[in-house]
Formats: sequence, structure tokens, C-alpha cells
Amino acid sequence: METWDDVVAIAKRYPAVEETTSWRTPSLKVAGRFLARLRTEADGALAIACDPSEKAALLASGDEAFFTTPHYDGYNLILIDLAKVERARLTELIEDAWSIKAPAKVRRAREQASG
Repeated sequence: METWDDVVAIAKRYPAVEETTSWRTPSLKVAGRFLARLRTEADGALAIACDPSEKAALLASGDEAFFTTPHYDGYNLILIDLAKVERARLTELIEDAWSIKAPAKVRRAREQASG
């Protein structure tokens, strides 16, 4: 079972990630841009930035870890049940979200540092 602390630890591996709040809930931003938030007001799921085609594929997969609600329909966000998601898949989705939301300058700096 993954926790918000796990999400933060994974996300902070990437440059310019900061822990903050959004809508009065714990959240992560990359260079000031929304990355993810913990839905403490509802089901405790993680709402995370996601490519629309990836969102559709995750929802179609039948994996119970991934879902949406009418509120999130039409948004490039997927909801993740942290109690059901595998660590490797969560890590991959956080990296994807970071890549989507990080400004080009931040992504280039990471690529140059990686060699």
C-alpha cells in the first residue's frame, strides 16, 4: 500500500518539485505548476496529471487502482487508489506527470545532468 509520503518521496527525485497545498489539500507542483494532490476531502485518492490517451488506457484497463469521477471528466487528471496501485506503476505515472508539467527549461536541465 502506497501513501502520500511515498508519492512525495518519488516525486522529489525530480528537479523543481515542491510540496505545497491545492484546494486546502496536500499537493505537489513542479516549478509552480500543478502536478498532483491528495484528495483528503473525498476518497483519499491521488489526483495526478496525465496525458488524455494514457488516462483513457488506464480507465479501459480494468485495473481497480485507476478511476475518475464526473468532476474530473474532461480534465487531464487520473485518480489513483494508493491502496491498490503497484509501486512501479505509481513511479512511472509520477515521472510521466513530471514530464508533462515541467517547463522545457527544467526538463532540458535534467536531461543535460543525466548525460
